[in-house]
Amino acid sequence: MRLKIARLAAALAIAVSPVCVRAEAIPRIAPVNGVQRLLVDDKPFLILGGELGNSSSSDLKDLSRHWPVMKAANLNTVLAPVSWEQVEPVEGRFDFTVLDGMIQQARAQDMRLVLLWFGAWKNSMSTYVPAWVKRDRDRFPHAQTADGRAVEILSASYPATRDADARAFAAMMAHLKAVDGDKRTVLMIQVENEIGMLAEARDHTKAAQEDFRKPVPATALKALSAQIKGRKTGTWEEVFGASLATDELWQAWTFGRYVEAVTAAGKKAYPLPMYVNAALPRPGAAPGGYPSAGPLPHLIDLWRAAAPSLDMLSPDIYYPDFMKWVPPYDRADQPLFIPEADQAGKTPAPGNAFWAFGEHDAIGFSPFSIEDLPPSGVKTLGAAYRLLDRLSPLITTHDGGKTKRGFRAPVAYDGTIDLTPRKTSFGPWEVTATVVDPWTPKDSQDYASHGGLMIQTGPDEFLVAGRGVTFTFATKGASVGLESVRELTFQDGKWVDGRWLNGDQTHQGRHVRLPPSDFGVQRVKLYRYR
Repeated sequence: MRLKIARLAAALAIAVSPVCVRAEAIPRIAPVNGVQRLLVDDKPFLILGGELGNSSSSDLKDLSRHWPVMKAANLNTVLAPVSWEQVEPVEGRFDFTVLDGMIQQARAQDMRLVLLWFGAWKNSMSTYVPAWVKRDRDRFPHAQTADGRAVEILSASYPATRDADARAFAAMMAHLKAVDGDKRTVLMIQVENEIGMLAEARDHTKAAQEDFRKPVPATALKALSAQIKGRKTGTWEEVFGASLATDELWQAWTFGRYVEAVTAAGKKAYPLPMYVNAALPRPGAAPGGYPSAGPLPHLIDLWRAAAPSLDMLSPDIYYPDFMKWVPPYDRADQPLFIPEADQAGKTPAPGNAFWAFGEHDAIGFSPFSIEDLPPSGVKTLGAAYRLLDRLSPLITTHDGGKTKRGFRAPVAYDGTIDLTPRKTSFGPWEVTATVVDPWTPKDSQDYASHGGLMIQTGPDEFLVAGRGVTFTFATKGASVGLESVRELTFQDGKWVDGRWLNGDQTHQGRHVRLPPSDFGVQRVKLYRYR
């Protein structure tokens, strides 16, 4: 027993290592035991993040006042915008003053950064581009609607725009390599922000129209083979039919090829992991009624083919049905990263984080507008992140769906919660989990805030963590008892056994309970009896 506790403590103690050390390899995405992980200093790293509001990193004095909140919430990584207009206010003249100051502030707080490149597009629109781009409509045309009206979205069909964006991005990446290549404060880069077309499914500029009438590229045909409705080759409408869906396919391919050029230029200068993020559609919305043609679930294969230099496509999830949107982005060819997980302070955030890390091997989780986190949110998210950080060596060495599972109640788009107990198995052990706490009045429970994970640490031994989840166990041919349930506490950089919970806390051996009031972790050992 003591040997097993010592091994568990040794594994978990890794989580308290310093974050700013020199490493042999830059941050990268690589498979670890068959699971795609973010490696930092050559070790798996969980981004326990928060994304700043769009303007909060544009002024260093304003940024400096937000670090106490982010430190108190136990973030290890901040997602921060860097805008093209600030980096290149005059064409060919680059100013990295704000970027350098941001990096220095993060280092002083012992935090990492993920930079968000607000280049040609931010939330579909082109509002963060330099004035010299905005004013030169001949060189940098705006997208057009079918009736010829210009919208404040740069067209992706003109090489001059793409090349200018790529040059600025590459200059930033080269600067990052020079000022941060040895410190590795910056872990990843988001290329553009929530790319999409509004209020129509595609661009109708002259160059766009000409390209739309060309044959579908072979790479796109291969990625979309299951959607072919007409000819095997030909124009987009000849192959896929005339529809808004076809318009969106073409626009997605065009956006993807644009982003590929920008990403490849940046990686040539400094090959950090890079991703794009998706603004997800509302139910029933047609292309053009949402930011169309971004890296959406139904377009992932096309985007992966169009922009192979990207390491991942990532969902920004603001809807209550969080669990619906995660699986499409958990793929063998990319890791799951959730850069915007609704507004900071929303009560489901910690439970969503435990579920995403436990069930889908997420490499990171990040609520938006983190600087506005209210005191109650600081306390709650801080407790969740503290526990996840201490568990990260175990979380990153177990496979979600096999030796690790996440638990929470599914929530529908309209907020309806499915409280049906969830069932799973670990080998011979059958596990039932419920977020309805048996010892708390039902009318006082916030079920959407409950969530946890379970890790199998031995043939009959498990670690459970989170809050508001209760577990029962079964196996075929025998009854299952709780040999021991121990509360774990973290002391002096290691896990140690705390209280024995074999009595009232487990209802005399009937269940294992994570109370909804606090985040906790317990070690459970099972046995069979007849």
